[in-house]
Amino acid sequence: MKEVIIYVEGPSDQLGMRKLLANIRESANQIGNNVDFIPMGGKEALLNKGPKKAINILRNKPNSWVMLVPDLYPPHKPFPHITFQDLKNELELRFINELAAKNVDERLKDRFRVHCFKYDLEVLLLASEDALLSRIGVSMPTQQWVIPVEDQNHQRPPKRIVEALFASAGKKYKETIDVPWILEKSNYNDLRIQCPQNFQPFLDDLISILELD
Repeated sequence: MKEVIIYVEGPSDQLGMRKLLANIRESANQIGNNVDFIPMGGKEALLNKGPKKAINILRNKPNSWVMLVPDLYPPHKPFPHITFQDLKNELELRFINELAAKNVDERLKDRFRVHCFKYDLEVLLLASEDALLSRIGVSMPTQQWVIPVEDQNHQRPPKRIVEALFASAGKKYKETIDVPWILEKSNYNDLRIQCPQNFQPFLDDLISILELD
């Protein structure tokens, strides 16, 4: 049995990814594997505590994998980073340093993975345009955004666009309600194509670990 523990920032990430990847989770269960998403209470908590939590899990569960999947936005929080590679390098360095400090076998790093949402989870909502507009109750978007959707930026990340879309329809964006509603109606293979920079590598990595290829 393989267990994949994926740490994300908050409850909307957990609820949304559970809905989006429900079929993957079910297929994994059918062959004796398990995957779940665990919220960490924000980006700072995830980045600061994630490497240590990963080591504690990996050293005690030889059939486990741990992924950290934060938002890339905001930058420089809680350490300097702008790009995904900046983020990944620092988290992997922290993981290696913790292994050395605890005198733990370095081979654990083979079961530790870092990915991210670029620039936040709402990138998947922009990629799910039909479901997003249906949720808002409009037929045409009232905001413009960059295509590919992962090419937004730190000045105007996907979440700000989604908030503006809801506001333009006189509604308030409620993450823990709207994210799972939209992603339940989305197809992860479609999102993989539309988000090749960061979501596709995460999804491919997860499917490979779970041996669902």
